[in-house]
Amino acid sequence: MPGLIRGYVRWVDAINYRLGRIVMYGIFVMVGILMWSSISKTFFLPSLWTLEMAQFAMVSYYILGGPYSIQMGSNVRMDLFYHTWSDRKKAQFDAITVVVLAFYLGVLLYGAVDSFAYSLGHFKGTPFAFMWELVVAFVTGGPTAAGEVLGYLERSPTAWRPILWPIKFIMMLGILLMLLQALSEFFKDIARIRGQEI
Repeated sequence: MPGLIRGYVRWVDAINYRLGRIVMYGIFVMVGILMWSSISKTFFLPSLWTLEMAQFAMVSYYILGGPYSIQMGSNVRMDLFYHTWSDRKKAQFDAITVVVLAFYLGVLLYGAVDSFAYSLGHFKGTPFAFMWELVVAFVTGGPTAAGEVLGYLERSPTAWRPILWPIKFIMMLGILLMLLQALSEFFKDIARIRGQEI
């Protein structure tokens, strides 16, 4: 395999491995939030923020843990015949399924970018043009110029009313990292089909 592909695989695998090892402790954050929710409902006034924060923690936990799960091969698969196949046949099958997964993640990524742009106040036109305009405004004029590009920030329709762009950014980032990891797995499958290892 070319050095560029080897470098890509090493780079993506290293980022997703480290991120996955950090994010795996997010379960304790979620348990802590839910424990505080139970304590506050029992002994004090119920906290408004606990349910949504637990949901945000769970979304962050599984969406940022997704690339690590793909890398480790710990995702759920239906194994009727797969375990009896040779390593080369497994790699051929995996390469086909990774292409389908990459298409699915590409569609999800487009929706995530659109949803993230909406949460920043972009309600018409293409989300990618808006994101580009926001980045250019930030680079050339700083936070003040970027603030002028932003519209009304989307908030949750609950009593707590948190702004939603941070969790939508995390979702967009997690889907992007899953797509990059799927491409890394595709390159590893191609190498295994050719009798090589990356």
